[in-house]
Amino acid sequence: MDLLKHKEDTLTDVFGTREMRSPAPTEFIPKGKTAPEVAYQMVKEETYPQTQPRLNLATFVTTYMDDHATRLMNEAINVNYIDETEYPRVAVMCGRCLNILANLWNTPEKAQWKTGAPGIGSSEACMLGGVAAWLRWRNRRKAAGKPFDKPNLVMSSAYQVVWEKFCQLWQIELRTVPIDMQHPTLDIEAALRLCDENTICIVPIAGVTWSGLDDDIEGLDKALDAYNRRTGFEIPIHVDAASGGFILPFLHPERKWDFRLKWVLSISTSGHKFGLVYPGLGWVVWKDKKYLPDEMSFSVNYLGASITQVGLNFSRPAAQILGQYYNFIRLGFEGYREIQQNSMDITAYCHREIGKMSCFRNFAPEVVNPLFIWSLDPEYEKTAKWTLFDLQARLQQSGWMVPAYTMPANIEQTIVMRIVVRQGMSRDMADMLLQDIRNAVAEFEELQYPTPSRLKFERSEHQKGKVYTH
Repeated sequence: MDLLKHKEDTLTDVFGTREMRSPAPTEFIPKGKTAPEVAYQMVKEETYPQTQPRLNLATFVTTYMDDHATRLMNEAINVNYIDETEYPRVAVMCGRCLNILANLWNTPEKAQWKTGAPGIGSSEACMLGGVAAWLRWRNRRKAAGKPFDKPNLVMSSAYQVVWEKFCQLWQIELRTVPIDMQHPTLDIEAALRLCDENTICIVPIAGVTWSGLDDDIEGLDKALDAYNRRTGFEIPIHVDAASGGFILPFLHPERKWDFRLKWVLSISTSGHKFGLVYPGLGWVVWKDKKYLPDEMSFSVNYLGASITQVGLNFSRPAAQILGQYYNFIRLGFEGYREIQQNSMDITAYCHREIGKMSCFRNFAPEVVNPLFIWSLDPEYEKTAKWTLFDLQARLQQSGWMVPAYTMPANIEQTIVMRIVVRQGMSRDMADMLLQDIRNAVAEFEELQYPTPSRLKFERSEHQKGKVYTH
């Protein structure tokens, strides 16, 4: 082995090197150096067996961008967005992106630069929207000489985990409205019953992660307006539009969910989801500068105009912002509309075909975003020897990642699967997926004995008094 080591030189093939026959470092940094070609191959080899990104139908994040976008972002990989003195044009392009989004969401703000901020994904954007609502509420309570130590936030139980983090970190009570089969989205009346003088905001969701459905934001705004008039409160709405923010303006521009509504004061979205940019990028926009508390923001005027800066994070990559601006230029409104419509059409096709399979039942009768969920048909489930967790594992053998999971509280006994259709998913790929599902179901129906996940499910159901026989 030592003889081989001494014979290595610049002409040695990557797979003829010592590193390729040695274990990768797991605890300590290696003592010596490694050729860049070898280090690259070692890292590449470790990621190769994993699910291919475009076959990952669990994730919402973008896994495909065209070559020019990828090149542009790669060339900006060393650019730090926050360093505006060195990269002032990046800040200008960020401001342009915020202007475009604000106008897509029908902002009434007349300022040259609309009020908003980029984030490292929609999680930071949600946090910023929540912090602004909390500070506005706190400042009103202080001005009125009232206590401000018990803030709360109201939304459905189908929330994304960032809201739980936000409430934990800022010590805000999270009041949730359970969803169920009768109310698969936010129950507006139940939400208002949870509100009081300490409610900092209500958060409806456009594109629920759990189900793909939209909360009725226009209905909420109307009911909330009557509630605020009756109580004298000023409870606003922050719209979590992580998915819907880039779907509704292009496919349903007539639908009122945005700044056209009276109590919608802020909206957050994810640029790296249906904004079609590689992760991580989020955006938050406020209806007007007056809704962004001064303690959250600072302004710079050395860019030829005043641009407001706000964020929880400091250093952040500029590449994603350039990628977003590139998409706006490259695709335009029509290009975004075409891509989102294709995703919706393929989603509707998958939804229809899965609905035809007697073993399945779709959660909703139609799709409203490029994602949907389904469960086993209740009658079929009584005698099935498998669960959707088995189907997830079987599909993964073919490279697909289609998640199975239990729903939130109140319907947590319901096991579902979800498909998210993004740019890069074609009709042919959908047909391959559907055929793999049919093949897996056919194999499961030949089973003589229940799978381990089925036995676990039966034990759980037995504890609830249900009996299953095979």
